[in-house]
Amino acid sequence: MSWARKYLLYNPASRNKKELVGLVNDFQRFSVNDGPGIRTIVFLKGCPLHCFWCSNPETVSSCPEIMLISHNCIGCGKCIEVCPQNCYQHQNNIVSSVLRDKCILPECGDCQHVCYANAINISGRYLTVDEVMEEVLRDREFYERTGGGVTFSGGEPFAQPQFLLEMAHAAKLLHLHTAVETCGYVSWSIMSNILEYLDIVLFDLKHMDTEKHRQGTGVDNQRILDNLKRIDATGKTVRVRLPLIPDFNDSEKNIRETSAFISGLSNLEALDILPYHRMGEPKWDQLDCTYKIKGVTPHDKDKVYELAAIARTYGIEVTIGG
Repeated sequence: MSWARKYLLYNPASRNKKELVGLVNDFQRFSVNDGPGIRTIVFLKGCPLHCFWCSNPETVSSCPEIMLISHNCIGCGKCIEVCPQNCYQHQNNIVSSVLRDKCILPECGDCQHVCYANAINISGRYLTVDEVMEEVLRDREFYERTGGGVTFSGGEPFAQPQFLLEMAHAAKLLHLHTAVETCGYVSWSIMSNILEYLDIVLFDLKHMDTEKHRQGTGVDNQRILDNLKRIDATGKTVRVRLPLIPDFNDSEKNIRETSAFISGLSNLEALDILPYHRMGEPKWDQLDCTYKIKGVTPHDKDKVYELAAIARTYGIEVTIGG
């Protein structure tokens, strides 16, 4: 796939209607923290959860979106000239915001192509399964040397079930190791249909308390916990991932309840404790969204190690950082 083609915003309306397309946010090559070996991560857009700490907020919406890095704007005015909807608010051609309700993505997208200052980026492009696999296969040699493969992430990959199914199936036909990272909030009928093409499930657990889970993510956790037990019952290998968020799920009580619950799984590989970081914070501004924990200080190492030690007392393998 050429560099230009990789970053083209594909319009699904222009595709052959028989050709399945999905909304892909990005690819990350040479990942070593999202499954065994060296991997390529395929980030899909769309998620049923709205976690207030999300480090990938651009993957929550199921539509393409403009991400505006306003401090990069050099005032050339080209985006203003090409926008058919007059979406850009500006002063002396310095763009400050986007009228998102007027934007007609994915039918347009010209603004990104004329912005050479990297002030305008479009999150999300429609690709076919073949186009995704073409990108993934660029690093096949590394997968074969390290036992790596492809990891489907997001967002929530199961939010695009047919596309995920076809990608996972294609990957297995190509003899690739497959992994999925999921929040688990999906109907079992959808999830179970895709599991046979996945080698390992990276399963996020945000909180064991139902009401606190709802407060933090917008949904309760009953379906999530049920799905984790059902996945385990199939014999599929699972790694549970706990994003450790200050003053949300970092209490000893929650760590103990999480560890007790997953220690009963038969096919648990490990618990990955993922300490909170602020690298996703700027993206909220780029989407004109409010980051509710702006300025919150990440845990110090001693606190993280202390919680990991508590989890290990339940007889489970624990890693920090994936």
